[in-house]
Amino acid sequence: MASRPRASTEEVYARVRADVLGGVYAPGERLKSTPLCEAYGASVSVIREALSRLTEQGLVESEPRIGFRVRQVSVDDLRQLTSARIDIESLALRYSIERGDMTWESEVVAAHHRMERTPMLAEQATPCISDEWAAAHACFHGALLDGAGNSWLLGMAATLRNAGEFYRRWSQVHEPDRDVTGEHREILEATLARDADRAARALARHYQHTADILERALTERAAAQHS
Repeated sequence: MASRPRASTEEVYARVRADVLGGVYAPGERLKSTPLCEAYGASVSVIREALSRLTEQGLVESEPRIGFRVRQVSVDDLRQLTSARIDIESLALRYSIERGDMTWESEVVAAHHRMERTPMLAEQATPCISDEWAAAHACFHGALLDGAGNSWLLGMAATLRNAGEFYRRWSQVHEPDRDVTGEHREILEATLARDADRAARALARHYQHTADILERALTERAAAQHS
């Protein structure tokens, strides 16, 4: 009987990343090579490459002599992550506003348009963010910073964004009364007006609002586990 073909590195990486973000593996769960090789039809080297890339993105943690595990979650970590993300992305946004050209502006507007036209919630019994909107949302925030012209800064911002996405996906929190559309539109308008101070404040409020919601969810889950 012929053996099934091995999956490519890119395919395995994309599948493992989607499963980590999608909550298939719990925060802090060990990611052992043998079960992963069987689950994804890949060699040990391909699995290790995928996990190493996810470690660089802040979605997986690597420990000497122990191996890989899904990143853990905590209120303290969330606070530090949010603070770092606000600092890094505010700086990058200021650079974008200062240096970005008309092409950059057009890409920001297009990314915002796609996000606004994409349904935010998935069609299922329990309200949760749709994968399509999550992707459009990431593209919009990435587009805002693309005019900065500093690949190191953008790399740090991307890593922090991935970690923030992990928290948001893991919590599956949705606040129907929150005006997410208005928050994004305020960021967009301030950016296009080249008002760096207003744009940075709007971005910071947006991320802090999300962090506050996630912190409440973390606290409530911890209380439920100990009750």
